[in-house]
Amino acid sequence: MTRVAGIDCGTNSIRLLVADVHPETGELIELDRRMTIVRLGQDVDRTGRLAPEALERTFAACRAYAEVIKELGAERIRFVATSASRDAENRADFVNGVVEILGVEPEVITGDQEAAFSFTGATGELHGTETYLVVDIGGGSTEFVTGNKHVEAARSVDIGCVRLTERHVRHDPPTTEEAEAIRVDVRAALDLAAETVPIDSAETLVGLAGSVTTVAAIALGLPEYDSEKVHHSRISAERIAEVTDRLLISTHAERAAIPVIHPGRVDVIIAGALVLREIVERVGAREVVVSEHDILDGIALSVA
Repeated sequence: MTRVAGIDCGTNSIRLLVADVHPETGELIELDRRMTIVRLGQDVDRTGRLAPEALERTFAACRAYAEVIKELGAERIRFVATSASRDAENRADFVNGVVEILGVEPEVITGDQEAAFSFTGATGELHGTETYLVVDIGGGSTEFVTGNKHVEAARSVDIGCVRLTERHVRHDPPTTEEAEAIRVDVRAALDLAAETVPIDSAETLVGLAGSVTTVAAIALGLPEYDSEKVHHSRISAERIAEVTDRLLISTHAERAAIPVIHPGRVDVIIAGALVLREIVERVGAREVVVSEHDILDGIALSVA
């Protein structure tokens, strides 16, 4: 077994997984998994740059993660950065800061690479023979990947809960017009994804990342977030629609009072839920299989 650390830095959050991984069998024993909301993608869609305060929040999380990695004695580290840092003019500031703190250069991966990591992490425990459509709804982008044991097609499109909230939402809760503007963007992105990925032909829809797991936790009626209950839960299309409708008419205070919503997601969960609902309706899925294992697990496996 090789002890590795994988870090996934996205638009909304930065996450760490330290695990012992068998390089041949792919067996993964989780030692530490944590997430910090840093909103690295703050205003990137509007300005094209990473904000100084967003960079400092991210670097603070990196310093904390460096301590965990040192304490657990990970032999190798891989730091993957996704949508926000792909889009930013000043991403060199981000890269230099990470190198200084962690001693490794963040790999600003393409959307297709992100999709492949997500697919590997999400389907590693699924042993069915059907074709999967893995959907990773992030803060700045959403990845669509189809395949069974291997990726057959993948596409990343620029719709995410942070990007869409910043682009369209000016009221709380959003107006009917604002919600419809989000839907229009999502439908256009789905058309784009369908040019590369046969999103309508997969037999099982697998959903990843914070928007999906949060909607699932609400749908399950959990009194507090429980990753074991969320992992591999099956949430019907009807329940997803019900949760989305509930969120659409809720105020910031009402959403903050829902115990399974992380404080850093309160302002963007409506857009995330709308993305998920539009995807479910477009592909005609009866349910979503929710996975807590995602790009982080794929990164860790790739290191080993």
